[in-house]
Amino acid sequence: MASEGTLHPEGTSVDDVISFAKDRGCTMLDIRFMDLPGLWQHYTFPIRKLEAELFEEGLPFDGSSLRGWKTINESDMLVIPDAQTAFIDPFMKEPTLVLIGNIVDPIERTAYGRCPRQVALRAEQYLKSTGIGDTVYFGPEAEFFIFDDVRFRQTTNMGYYEVDSIEGSWNTDRREEGGNLGYKPRTKQGYFPVPPMDSLHDIRTEMLLTLGQLGCVPELHHHEVASGGQCELSIRFNTLTRCGDQLMMYKHVVKNVARKYGKTATFMPKPLYGDNGSGMHCHSSIWKNGKNQYAGDGYAGLSKTAIYAIGGVLKHAAALCAITNPTTNSYHRLVPGYEAPVNLAYSSRNRSACVRIPLTKDEAAAKRFEYRCPDPSSNPYLTFAAITMAALDGIQNKIDPGQPMDKDLYDLPPEELKNIPQTPGSLEESLRALEKDHEFLLKGDVFSKDIIEEWIGYKMKNEVQAMRLRPHPHEFELYFDI
Repeated sequence: MASEGTLHPEGTSVDDVISFAKDRGCTMLDIRFMDLPGLWQHYTFPIRKLEAELFEEGLPFDGSSLRGWKTINESDMLVIPDAQTAFIDPFMKEPTLVLIGNIVDPIERTAYGRCPRQVALRAEQYLKSTGIGDTVYFGPEAEFFIFDDVRFRQTTNMGYYEVDSIEGSWNTDRREEGGNLGYKPRTKQGYFPVPPMDSLHDIRTEMLLTLGQLGCVPELHHHEVASGGQCELSIRFNTLTRCGDQLMMYKHVVKNVARKYGKTATFMPKPLYGDNGSGMHCHSSIWKNGKNQYAGDGYAGLSKTAIYAIGGVLKHAAALCAITNPTTNSYHRLVPGYEAPVNLAYSSRNRSACVRIPLTKDEAAAKRFEYRCPDPSSNPYLTFAAITMAALDGIQNKIDPGQPMDKDLYDLPPEELKNIPQTPGSLEESLRALEKDHEFLLKGDVFSKDIIEEWIGYKMKNEVQAMRLRPHPHEFELYFDI
């Protein structure tokens, strides 16, 4: 394992990065950036490439090979590393310095409109330009599953998947374990008994401590509700773009520590039938001059600004889902009965509402709202930027979210429930909503029509239509004997 560590990001200079790499004996330089759907990409150079000019001139790459990016006739792009993102990758054999970069056009030297990290940076700039605040914080709670085995295949004449976990409730009678010890979390009862029922404690501890070594402030870890290895780690909130960086570090650490133990981790929202899916609840607040603009003397200790922000998020929730819940699989999670936030309402302490105001101390600094719809299959830069833009639209237009719903929305009688709007039922429905409702994202040129059109087109062609063309295994059980 390579040397671990990170620089303190604020105020980090190019000279600091070069000295840091030299002091840690780095032999390789890894440059990372994000494709449009949300997967980290990288390429690697000898450390001699780490010079001051790199942070001005950037490095070229082929943008036509990345999902949702350039066509082959305009494929050349540049990535400009951000000195404040430097860390040592703990999983590389050789000591490797990692720098996260922003994508620019090599001719115009302007920010590339489809670069997700550039969208996040523009959202932060737009917030400052409004005068509403100067900083927006996010604290995502990304859930995931750790499996021992995963198999899937799709061909012309067959299609299947199979995942397995030593913790799976379906394995109480399995003999292959060399003596079944019987401690398997029951369906929806994984939250959160102690070991030996929780067999993943030590793995999560290593994940959390590794994140701490990389500059992500660790908070806690625990087993989640689902059987079959559902988990969650919690790291300290951060500013919008930096939180996007750290969530990608989070995914990187989770996947690679799991691999070290001979296991595999997935952030797929709904890998198991009949049990809870994985969400990514997003805590957020806007600050100005060191003061939390969401703290006040209104409902649940919130300010009018916060209430209007919630109003904006609820108004644009259907369109937001196209970005915050961006896969066909996302909508297998967003169904009633599995603690999923399908009801577009807000409430204090109430996890059945899609916007929850957490119970906190009376400290103004802790006041925030938690948007519970997103899931970890989303691109974090786009997700945090879109939520911020919806909140700002609510504040600017004083959008009233109505009265809070301080009751269990899952048990409401039908006559009450029919008056509460719900999240879209499919990816196609949310993409159609985004087609109709995206003006709020265009303010300040944070998102562009180009990136929204590309997002909708890519998702419709490669996911919605691709799924529509394929028979589902359950259809054979339903219809084969017709």
